[in-house]
Amino acid sequence: MRILDLISPKDLSRVAKLQMLARQVVEGFCSGKHRSPHKGFSVEFKEHRQYVRGDELRSIDWKVYAKSDRLFIREFEEETNLRCTLLVDRSGSMRYAGDRSKGLTKYDYAQQLAASLAYLMLGQQDAVGLVTFDDDLRDKVPTRSRPSHLRALLTALATDGSKRETDLGGVFHKIAPKLGRRGLVIIISDSMGDVASISHALAQFRASRHEVLFFQILDPDEVDFPFSGRIQFRDLENVSREHTVDARSLRDAYLKRLKQHEQELQEACRKNRVDLVPITTDRPFADALHEYLALRRRIR
Repeated sequence: MRILDLISPKDLSRVAKLQMLARQVVEGFCSGKHRSPHKGFSVEFKEHRQYVRGDELRSIDWKVYAKSDRLFIREFEEETNLRCTLLVDRSGSMRYAGDRSKGLTKYDYAQQLAASLAYLMLGQQDAVGLVTFDDDLRDKVPTRSRPSHLRALLTALATDGSKRETDLGGVFHKIAPKLGRRGLVIIISDSMGDVASISHALAQFRASRHEVLFFQILDPDEVDFPFSGRIQFRDLENVSREHTVDARSLRDAYLKRLKQHEQELQEACRKNRVDLVPITTDRPFADALHEYLALRRRIR
């Protein structure tokens, strides 16, 4: 049975909308002057060597011959396709949406960012896989490079977020042994978890020689805490937990704790040579794609 036979017409509609959005984001991004530094399978010039009898004439560098009156062959080094796994957080904390994000939850943003990255990379003939998670592994889509693979990725991404808690470190420890040969790992999460556990898991990815990019998705409300007066906060990972507090008196303590968490996460990523990209849900997706391409250019 095909994967598309297992989902409802409503879910199919969501997949189609996700594909359309990904296409619009990527095509709009690529229509400018910015081009991807990585074009999938290709050959890259390596060095010259002297011509010997039997070499193909079309491999001769005639410009060098014109300058030196000697025959040299241009040798090329073959590049393999990029192999990427997208790790997308669908835990309860990703369901938050503030006014400035125009109703877009962090999970909505993560879905659309992952879809855009998948669309971009498959268009470059790169291989893309996907794992969604909360406190455990949920959907897993194997790594493939054919264009038709996009539908399977989008079908998994279109799944609703959960109300479960986050366990980034524990989940990453489970994922790392399943990734196979070295490649690129892109984490899309709000990073709401124990940083020491996350750091240990990132070290496990790096020990397997994977390159790691970490898109930290936050709502603007989480960054500057704009609330005032008495307000009720509900735990999105445990809806039975609610607290009514004076937001003004809580603000300083919250911002101090957030700053500490951010510094610890930055240090964990720096120590493990992981590129951390903080991004808020009010920023255009093109910004995230620029970050991705800039980092890809650097780590190559």
